[in-house]
Amino acid sequence: MNIKEFARRRKRLMQMMDKDSVAILPAAPVRMRNRDVEYPYRPDSDFFYLTGFAEPEAVMVLVPGRKHGEYILFCRENDPVMETWNGPRAGQDGAIEEYGADDSFPIDDIDDILPGLLENKSRVFYTMGIHKDFDQRLIGWVNRLREQSRAGIHTPGEFVALEHHLHDMRLYKSAYEITRMRRAAKISAKAHIQAMQVCKPGMNEYQIEAELHHQFAKQGARSPAYSSIVGGGKNSCILHYVDNNEVLNDGDMLLIDAGAEVECYAADISRTFPVNGIFSKEQRALYQLVLDAQYAAIEQVQPGNHWNQPHEAAVKVLTKGLIKLGLLKSTPAKAIKDESYKKFYMHRTGHWLGMDVHDVGDYKVEEQWRVLEPGMVLTVEPGLYIAPMKGVAKKWHNIGIRIEDDVLVTKKGHDILSKDTPKEIDEIEALMQG
Repeated sequence: MNIKEFARRRKRLMQMMDKDSVAILPAAPVRMRNRDVEYPYRPDSDFFYLTGFAEPEAVMVLVPGRKHGEYILFCRENDPVMETWNGPRAGQDGAIEEYGADDSFPIDDIDDILPGLLENKSRVFYTMGIHKDFDQRLIGWVNRLREQSRAGIHTPGEFVALEHHLHDMRLYKSAYEITRMRRAAKISAKAHIQAMQVCKPGMNEYQIEAELHHQFAKQGARSPAYSSIVGGGKNSCILHYVDNNEVLNDGDMLLIDAGAEVECYAADISRTFPVNGIFSKEQRALYQLVLDAQYAAIEQVQPGNHWNQPHEAAVKVLTKGLIKLGLLKSTPAKAIKDESYKKFYMHRTGHWLGMDVHDVGDYKVEEQWRVLEPGMVLTVEPGLYIAPMKGVAKKWHNIGIRIEDDVLVTKKGHDILSKDTPKEIDEIEALMQG
């Protein structure tokens, strides 16, 4: 962990704050899976972005200009008994020495200490509504200060959503972040290649899922960035299919949407291929159409272009191709205007990517599509989903295709972080038969 990287982020945030303000951000709580079994703990992305601290029961406080230190971390004390059961804790010394806090206090003392940090501050940077229990505690501390107004203590008069500044910061990835995202993409690429190599008719979707997750863990990514989608045949036409429990049949397509997470940074890659390793005529035609649309969209990922240009490019290619294949009866201009293409392509062409698979950041600024700038990372993922429907020939039924890559906006164009994942038809067939 690079302590200086997190310190730079905190410093930048405090530069956006007033000197008479305070920022407060609690860690995510532990979630229960069932009865007394916890889900594996994953820190809140905003909290980890500013602290690098991965323990629960913690609160970050930033107080610009505080003489005794601007960065305060409330966290659990060292406890030999509990650490025997659940592993080591940083404690107050570790919070300072290992995580760069200027000051640290036991989390059990927060009710006594944090109200004092709010005294005579005009603004509190804190996002309400995410941690409702903590919301109530914070309101209680402010009300306690109000009761002391006759003693000359001023209470904060304004709450500002911390995410407004923080999420804009997270939209622009540093070299440190890009390194982790590149590694997540490389790990994911190897997993997708493994899935292509082992796939055979008669296997179950969950067996392919197991191959993906095995490759993730084998390379040091203990967790997928999101629930993996492994859908064969009709399931390839379900956008967020995660049951992954049906047999893969000869002649069907298999759509995989899966990415690894590395140090809280996500990859998000989709590939589609025939279960038997050979594209049929119809599968080949639809797949090449989606691939052409993706190439057209990626070409629009350039600094100075706006967010919607990749989507517009993909829609144009897909619409023309659907008309040429006889799946749409219209002209390209009319089909785009009346959105008749949406019965086969009903989602956007991408989203921001970072610590969250659907990462933070506004897509519009003052009602205008956001301009792409160096450091932004987005997915480019056009698709076609031909579920059985009236007026569509049976030969097209149950073919779902999505091709998704992770793309970094650079100063001169773009860099495909997931480029190690095969996607050309000949390349896929050769790999699956090799």
